Amino acid sequence: MTRPPEPRLLPWTGPEGKPCYLITDNDGGPVSRLADATESTRLGMGAELLGHARALLPDTPHGELRFLAERLTEALADALRVAESRGRRLRGLN
Repeated sequence: MTRPPEPRLLPWTGPEGKPCYLITDNDGGPVSRLADATESTRLGMGAELLGHARALLPDTPHGELRFLAERLTEALADALRVAESRGRRLRGLN
């Protein structure tokens, strides 16, 4: 008997900020594809933001640094959520 797949942590939260999970045995379903696209978009945005930050940091005024720090914090949170979700799925393959 095989173990049921572990629920997938989705790259968004519910209305109260709680994690959302997907329980399915089909990786190609519409919610899985939306989650894959969202993860890819967020990682791409994080990479662009990192490049922007590296260019700005040497001579940036404090107000702009705060804005940049807030966006970098959001991008890091997104990247960590993606990494956690993908790590869970990789452990499930073993």
